[in-house]
Amino acid sequence: MDMPLSYKDISSFHPPQRTLMGPGPSDVHPRVLAAMARPTIGHLDPAFIDMMEELKTLLRYAFQTENALTFPVSGPGSVGMETCFVNLVEPGDKVIVCRNGVFGGRMIENVRRCGGVAVVVDDAWGMAVDPNKLEDALKANPDAKLAAFVHAETSTGAQSDIKTLVDIAHRHDCLTIVDAVTSLGGTPLKVDEWAIDAIYSGSQKCLSCTPGLSPVSFGARVVDAIKRRKTPCQSWFMDLGLVLGYWNAGKRTYHHTAPINPLYGLHESLVMLKEEGLENAWARHALNHRALKAGIEAMGLRFFVDETQRLPQLNAISIPQGADDAEVRKRLLNEYQLEIGAGLGEMAGKIWRIGLMGYTSRPDNVLLCLRALDEILGAAGADIKTGAAEMAAQNVYASRQAPTA
Repeated sequence: MDMPLSYKDISSFHPPQRTLMGPGPSDVHPRVLAAMARPTIGHLDPAFIDMMEELKTLLRYAFQTENALTFPVSGPGSVGMETCFVNLVEPGDKVIVCRNGVFGGRMIENVRRCGGVAVVVDDAWGMAVDPNKLEDALKANPDAKLAAFVHAETSTGAQSDIKTLVDIAHRHDCLTIVDAVTSLGGTPLKVDEWAIDAIYSGSQKCLSCTPGLSPVSFGARVVDAIKRRKTPCQSWFMDLGLVLGYWNAGKRTYHHTAPINPLYGLHESLVMLKEEGLENAWARHALNHRALKAGIEAMGLRFFVDETQRLPQLNAISIPQGADDAEVRKRLLNEYQLEIGAGLGEMAGKIWRIGLMGYTSRPDNVLLCLRALDEILGAAGADIKTGAAEMAAQNVYASRQAPTA
């Protein structure tokens, strides 16, 4: 049994410098870290309130929406998820939940804890949600109030066709809840064009910010549904009727002490997204994915998710024969200061999850990861082709930069 530390032995914490290429958090941009070090002011200070309004405008750009109810919830993506469910699900409500990985499963748990009835539509891990299965479930459950699905399933790297799923749900008079924790800022996401009703994300992935904030956006149909609730929201902290008294423009009412400095960081990260341009950010993530893909395939490794359903920013790689999952990740961390993710749930020990999100999504990180995997797997005698990965990725970058005729 480990002996407890004496407080006398504890001094300031200095974390090691890592390259974060797992499923999140991702590397935080230096500009964001610098913004978070700025002087703390009161959460009702007029200057802070002005910044809150800018945050809402910047988030509308990131989500591609005009929704007035667009703001960051004080808490990680899981709190954003709960905010959507506790405000929209009342006891006895029937909710269709599409599950193709861990986070669809968490949606089911939210429905049950709100007293709702979850009708589960299952797809295999690594597959996108099947629109036909959703259609069948809605036909079989005409009294369903909501349909919920994950845009970017972080546990596998599968990406579903949200526009089609939302269209189907709306034809059956259902509101929609969408998990965009891993997609916001990294892959096309268009809340208004796709008519998404409620959506939540996280600050720590493609936005290059620290964990602890969950951007959310709610459409007019959600506002109407909340006003028609027959029972109070089960969560005081996440009750939109109360939270919006703080985030609304005009005279604000006290709700909670907002995480002031992390909000500085999110503001800076969104300013950077605006400067880069949303479509350019999507293109950057796609380019670095193509380079990683070229190197992974040149090494003889396989992607777990079919190319047509694959996220560019979260890459699930099947672990090759002869490789020890935990030992490879340990060596990457200790020898290269590089973190990649293990498989979750039923994929534990079967895949690695390599993230290319936000500030992490850079060519030098792609090349570092490929070089490190090549060296570690080659030394372990794993079933790979050594010496080809880094050059394959370099060729992708070179061909993009070559002048066109």
